[in-house]
Amino acid sequence: MTAAKTLQISDDLQRIIDARHHDPFSVLGKHTEKGKTIVRAYIPHAEEVTIAEGNLVMQRIPETDVFIWEGKAELPDRYRFIWKDKASLHQHITYDPYCFPPQVAEFDRHLFNEGKHRHAYRILGSHIHEVDGVGGVLFSVWAPNAERISVVGDFNRWDGRMHLMRVHGSSGIWELFIPNVEIGTLYKYEIRNRHSGEILLKSDPYGQQFELRPNTATIVPKAEPYKWNDDKWIAAREKADWLHTPMSIYEVHLGSWWRGAEGELLNYRELAHKLVDYVIEMGFSHIELLPITEHPYDASWGYQTTGYYAPTSRYGTPDDFRYFVNYCHEHGIGVFLDWVPAHFPKDAHGLARFDGTPLYEHEDPRMGEHLDWATLIYNYGRHEVRNLLVSSAVYWIEECHIDGLRVDAVASMLYLDYSRTDWIPNEFGGRENLDAIYFLRELNTVVHGDFPGVLVMAEESTSWPQVTRPIEIGGLGFSMKWNMGWMNDTLSYISKESIYRKYHQNMLTFSMLYAFTENFLLPFSHDEVVHGKFGMLNKMPGDDWQKFANLRVLYAYMFTHPGKKLLFMGTEFGQGNEWNSATSLDWYVLDYPGHQGIQRLVKDLNHLYHNTPALHHYDFDWKGFDWVDCHDAENSILVYLRKSEDDVLIVAINYTPVPRHDYRIGVPEAGQYQELLNSDAECYGGSNLGNGERDLIAEEMAWMDKPYSMLITIPPLAAVVFKPIGTVGSTVVETSESVTDLTGKSVTKTVRKKMPKAKK
Repeated sequence: MTAAKTLQISDDLQRIIDARHHDPFSVLGKHTEKGKTIVRAYIPHAEEVTIAEGNLVMQRIPETDVFIWEGKAELPDRYRFIWKDKASLHQHITYDPYCFPPQVAEFDRHLFNEGKHRHAYRILGSHIHEVDGVGGVLFSVWAPNAERISVVGDFNRWDGRMHLMRVHGSSGIWELFIPNVEIGTLYKYEIRNRHSGEILLKSDPYGQQFELRPNTATIVPKAEPYKWNDDKWIAAREKADWLHTPMSIYEVHLGSWWRGAEGELLNYRELAHKLVDYVIEMGFSHIELLPITEHPYDASWGYQTTGYYAPTSRYGTPDDFRYFVNYCHEHGIGVFLDWVPAHFPKDAHGLARFDGTPLYEHEDPRMGEHLDWATLIYNYGRHEVRNLLVSSAVYWIEECHIDGLRVDAVASMLYLDYSRTDWIPNEFGGRENLDAIYFLRELNTVVHGDFPGVLVMAEESTSWPQVTRPIEIGGLGFSMKWNMGWMNDTLSYISKESIYRKYHQNMLTFSMLYAFTENFLLPFSHDEVVHGKFGMLNKMPGDDWQKFANLRVLYAYMFTHPGKKLLFMGTEFGQGNEWNSATSLDWYVLDYPGHQGIQRLVKDLNHLYHNTPALHHYDFDWKGFDWVDCHDAENSILVYLRKSEDDVLIVAINYTPVPRHDYRIGVPEAGQYQELLNSDAECYGGSNLGNGERDLIAEEMAWMDKPYSMLITIPPLAAVVFKPIGTVGSTVVETSESVTDLTGKSVTKTVRKKMPKAKK
């Protein structure tokens, strides 16, 4: 045995001691040198160290925590250290982490660097792992500009000198298998920049579970897969014809939909039961969650994401969230996730300057920073950055069974000059962000190719063409696009006093000039009830009666207009106050008849929309819509048809508080008509003026390019919906057909067929 006094500190050992070495495996662990076996260990806080296999006492290099043994004894490839703590004299026994071979395969590294690793989250991050029968955790992270990276956590006193990682050459991927680390362990990465020597403490970008805020450590996740019970839902989703299926979405912020008796946040499991019961009762088909990706700041609503693979711990564990999704699916409710690949926050523990350089963001702030939001912009031109985002999308769909992603702030991604005067043109001199376009097309290609029936929706507020058209013809490939133009025009119109609306009829009719150029979703979202915009009820003009009537007519217009539907929580019962993310919704207002009426109307509109093919089958096609009268601006009246192959409805809307009696409208066929819905009905809080008791018979009098017409009453500030129930000169037979909707449930729809008159 070499005497301790002869042991020397080489340059490599000094770099280990200084926590600067990029390849600790070349120094530490077991090596053969000049025919001898040499084992080196660096264990700060150790009083003494012994190799358990053979009870071989290691020698300390004086005034260091480096321990060395050398000799001719045969050591197994996997050996353990027994070491005693200096302070407590507590004895530890553990396998040497530097006696294990590399674990991240070259093929995985290659795919990742090419930006083609769809399951990068299975390689990077922390994972329960076993090597040669030894259990522990494999940690891996991408940081190409680091000089050294260490895994730090409770298991090593957060000491960056103890568990230095190995780097896989130019791939920039670092890894370390640490034996005996368990599920639930807290950890971060301590990163030293190779150029500046700056030390950073970072959460894991691929972490799948995090501490409860304000703490920011990553948690080693459990390895066992969740036991899903939604096979039937997934199978039905793959086969569903969503283009022709009703879709009514309830947008929810989990932290403020409902809280406990003391104002505490509820668990995902509690929320699942309460929320699903309510959504089913109200007739919505889907829930869309504001971002539940981990985020440190409550008031960001989740849009300042730091955990790209982790459901926020505010409401429980990742499996609690999976329970939420599974429960929704078991009860026929789809789940969409608001997902944020447009920007990320500057939090010190997050992606910003991850390895001391602008790694995930652009170096030039003209491309790398959102001035409006004080956030950073992804460098979509970098393969590994796109890989992080695409793999995140795959994770939520594959591992959490999400039914679709709403992609936030797409407009900010598409334009290099978005909300800035100082910007850098693309290589052709244009304002289009070519790298972002490539990323969005790749995202949609992967999602639609690998997960049939899963939807990707764009929050895109500009006139960018073909957002929802196939990539092969120049589109971006999204399933749907939020119709922000319709939303802005409609809210601007309805907020005007009724006396002035006749001058702005075009704000309602304009949407039909472009309604079928994209697959549109009509949103009244969270953005419309914050930042001084008022709650939906208080956007409406007039006295209290008119406010409620205006809101009712607005929702009736929305549910009869082409396009899928989205309402933010609280808007369905006319909450007057702005949304406050720090408290529960104002459920108490449902003690009052006006709010009860709004809620009941939304419920009835949902059921009418879902059960009437004319209102949903051709949401994205001119076949489903026809104007009857869009010219009566003087009376602020609109009349239009909604149609399917075997179904037709007539919608008449009066945007003034003046009732219109004996108002003639054109209709497509003769016979008797039934009033299906009247937003002025007493049960909704209205004046109960309408056509419910009248026999509405169409006359053979052409009107507004229709061969027949009839006289109706249109109540004040109200919408009425009619359905033909009989035809003069022929017999109409109503039959039932069983069809499968998006939830996979068998539902019955009514089909009306004209029978020819009998021959004489």
